[in-house]
Amino acid sequence: MGSSDSKLNFRKAVIQLTTKTQPVEATDDAFWDQFWTDATTTVQDVFALVPAAEIRAVREESPSNLATLCYKAVEKLVQAAESGCPSERERQVVLNCTRILTRILPYIFEDQDWRGFFWSTVPGAGRAGLNELDEDDGARPLAELLLLAVADLLFCPDFTVHSHKRGPDSVESMQSIDSCEYIWEAGVGFAQSPPLNYIHDLNRTELLRLLLTCFSETMYLPPASDNTVLNPWVTFFCSAENRHALPLFTSLLNVVCAYDPVGYGIPYNHLLFSDYREQLVEQAVQILIVTLEHDAGAPQPPASTSSIEEQEDFDFVLKGLARLLTNPLTQTYLPNSTKKIQFHQELLVLFWKLCDFNKKFLFFVLKSSDVLDILVPILYYLNDARADQSRVGLMHIGVFILLLLSGERNFGVRLNKPYSLHVPMDIPVFTGTHADLLIVVFHKIITTGHQRLQPLYDCLLTIIVNVSPYLKSLSMVAANKLLHLLEAFSTSWYLFSTAQNHHLVFFLLETFNNIIQYQFDGNCNLVYAIIRKRNVFHQLANLASDPASIQKALQKKKKSPDLISRTNSQETVSMEGSRPAVPAEPGTLKASLVAIPAIDKLTEKSQVSEDGTMVSVPKTDSPQPVQSDLSAAAGTSDTESNSGRDMEDVFYTEAEMQRRRLSSASSASLWAPTPEWVLSWKCKLPLQTIMRLLQVLVPQVEKICIDKGLTDESEILKFLQHGTLVGLLPVPHPILIRKYQANAGTATWFRTYMWGVVYLRNVDPPIWYDTDVRLFEIQRM
Repeated sequence: MGSSDSKLNFRKAVIQLTTKTQPVEATDDAFWDQFWTDATTTVQDVFALVPAAEIRAVREESPSNLATLCYKAVEKLVQAAESGCPSERERQVVLNCTRILTRILPYIFEDQDWRGFFWSTVPGAGRAGLNELDEDDGARPLAELLLLAVADLLFCPDFTVHSHKRGPDSVESMQSIDSCEYIWEAGVGFAQSPPLNYIHDLNRTELLRLLLTCFSETMYLPPASDNTVLNPWVTFFCSAENRHALPLFTSLLNVVCAYDPVGYGIPYNHLLFSDYREQLVEQAVQILIVTLEHDAGAPQPPASTSSIEEQEDFDFVLKGLARLLTNPLTQTYLPNSTKKIQFHQELLVLFWKLCDFNKKFLFFVLKSSDVLDILVPILYYLNDARADQSRVGLMHIGVFILLLLSGERNFGVRLNKPYSLHVPMDIPVFTGTHADLLIVVFHKIITTGHQRLQPLYDCLLTIIVNVSPYLKSLSMVAANKLLHLLEAFSTSWYLFSTAQNHHLVFFLLETFNNIIQYQFDGNCNLVYAIIRKRNVFHQLANLASDPASIQKALQKKKKSPDLISRTNSQETVSMEGSRPAVPAEPGTLKASLVAIPAIDKLTEKSQVSEDGTMVSVPKTDSPQPVQSDLSAAAGTSDTESNSGRDMEDVFYTEAEMQRRRLSSASSASLWAPTPEWVLSWKCKLPLQTIMRLLQVLVPQVEKICIDKGLTDESEILKFLQHGTLVGLLPVPHPILIRKYQANAGTATWFRTYMWGVVYLRNVDPPIWYDTDVRLFEIQRM
């Protein structure tokens, strides 16, 4: 009864606030206390009892009342941070103020006129309770008071951290607390694991949710390629003004990396108990990626990430992230018996940020075989999401991570480790290495993924080219997949369809050349596949470029609606326990994304010298023509390549792209393949090594087949295994590696993607739902 009465009183207070035409005095405590003294209100209650329409109405019609509500709520938090909220009643006030601010802030941000409100100092009307604070803090803006109070409260004994004091009379002063001694979990820079306390976890989660809401002002600004505009909330919170910044970063990282969703291994335990730690971990990882993303705009990497240098710290972080990323893949004999986490996208962004900011961590990852424990879940997610257009962002972040890793020699070397796991993926069964797994999954994405993944083909093949010089022995399954891709991409109608499709053929030829020149001895399967498909190479060498042949090829395109031929890919039985990749359920929400830059903007070329070091190759006219701005694909996807433009691109949301479709379709139709264009790249096709191999080996293979009457594949493979091409091939070309390079385009993409994930993952309560976000659009599938 009491609970429903208090909810009714809270609702009445909200109605009074929205209907009062006269400003309510800040000194009228009897009125304002109605909003935060109730002990039974939950965050869900606050969202239900404070409707969006009423917040907007107060904002427009009684702005002074909305301002005073914000002042008073912040005042209560500041007072609690000073006193350490020793009583249960004070803690309840803190939680209720936190929930009210979480509810209101998005509506402050969506109105341009209100956005600066929290950054102004408190005017006379609202100063009643904040006067003494202003004197101490030199009239700090309301935002700074709020952020410092939340930071203090996140290290408040008996509220969010375990008290160190003994005895009933001892009191811990909030001002003198050293938060480095109160880090939430053992791990980086902290050895003790404090006892688990679910009340502390719940309180931390509520405060972190408010912090995330404070940081979300970015959502209400349109995407811009200018990365110099920093979020003032995040800038201040991460600055030296916040004495808790480093202990909090450490606490968040340790809580995430120490979390084990499986717990004690009791089947179905997640159905029996609420896991309060999981809610905390989700909020923690979101705060981490938002604060680290913000630092991407800073000239220096954030001190928080670059200060992690110890090997055991790297090991703790890598093993923790690998354990969590692998969690959704775990198979048990009892269906649904183990907990499966849902925050893998945030974990991938966190892994990306740590590698990007801390090069020592990246090198630790690459020299450890644990990198394969990151690779396998990424390949699982890519394969699983390939048919689902609502998860196109997940596809991109996975591919970007592999592109980053593939720029380092150690990654290619690690891929030679045999793959013996039984992760259920709907890919052909094979016996081989992690390199085979990567190639088979990439082939599956290209041949059976949805068409909005086309801009990623360059990236997928660049990854394969980067690792190819180090692959000691491809399986027959993987070799056939590579040849099938070449067969599909080298059909004349596909080559002539857009101005850049021929790049894919260049990447595949470079892959074959790298393996033949540097890893010939162990790769008899690939050599055999090349011999079997030799007609593909001959057709490429003899590609007709006269106007009549070009027209004939383009006529074929009209008859082949499929992007590439999906036949002849020798599909075999999929792995046991796997399920097919499926499109998004109707009604699924997705956030739009900005375009990704073209591959030549995403990477820079490095040449591997004889001692293994890399030398950057200066940018000159590429042997592959610059991608045309008038490609047939231009403006057809929310992830389209921005080809051939400066990196100060114009970035489009999906809605803007929709409006540009007609004009881009007409401009694409202006581009047409000409004989001169075909000849400009045909003469540069790197076919010499392969043609020499065929010239030497085909007669030998044909001869032994006739002489010995061989029809058995294994006998031919045995012959090739012991064959040699020493002295017969052209001089080995230098190894070229295309290393990922950060740029304004990817920074904008990451910001948009990350906030889209944060928006869609926070549904209980739905913090930003139905507010006027501008960084992306929310679309229903």
